[in-house]
Amino acid sequence: MSLNYTEEELNLLANTPQLLGATMAFAGSSGLFGTGKEMFTNAKSVLAGIKDYPNNALIQAILPNVQGVAADEVAKMKKIRDWGTARMKAKDVDSADKFQEAALADCKEVMALLATKSSAQEADEYKQWALSVAEKVAMATSEGSFLGFGGEQFSANEKLLLSQIETVLGIKSTLA
Repeated sequence: MSLNYTEEELNLLANTPQLLGATMAFAGSSGLFGTGKEMFTNAKSVLAGIKDYPNNALIQAILPNVQGVAADEVAKMKKIRDWGTARMKAKDVDSADKFQEAALADCKEVMALLATKSSAQEADEYKQWALSVAEKVAMATSEGSFLGFGGEQFSANEKLLLSQIETVLGIKSTLA
């Protein structure tokens, strides 16, 4: 299968699962250490797409090639990160609410791309992968806890955001 996406579209497709995970990390009240753990989980969950979807040409194209030259793959990921940062600045994102709105808007844009340029299987797997990133981040740490004690595993804010992500992606979470 040949990918028929522009570089801009590939950047959007690569950035969106990470953006959904970051949005989920900021939806809760995990504190400094909890948010750090969630951001680590976000990166790990995004990269899990390489292993979890080995036959999905789109996911394989937008993630680093584990067989490739490490410096080239790091540069590829940095370029996507910088693209995403510039995109948020261009959208004048300066609050958690605006960040969440921008993430959901990008997700909607991705859904339109997948509907017109991907096979049904490729699109379904992308959606599952993107949702799994948000789910794993939501479950990475307890919300409202002190030094990991107390709190709740899946906060009301996270549940609301996950519901919004499900609506945009058109699939259900295993956490609901």
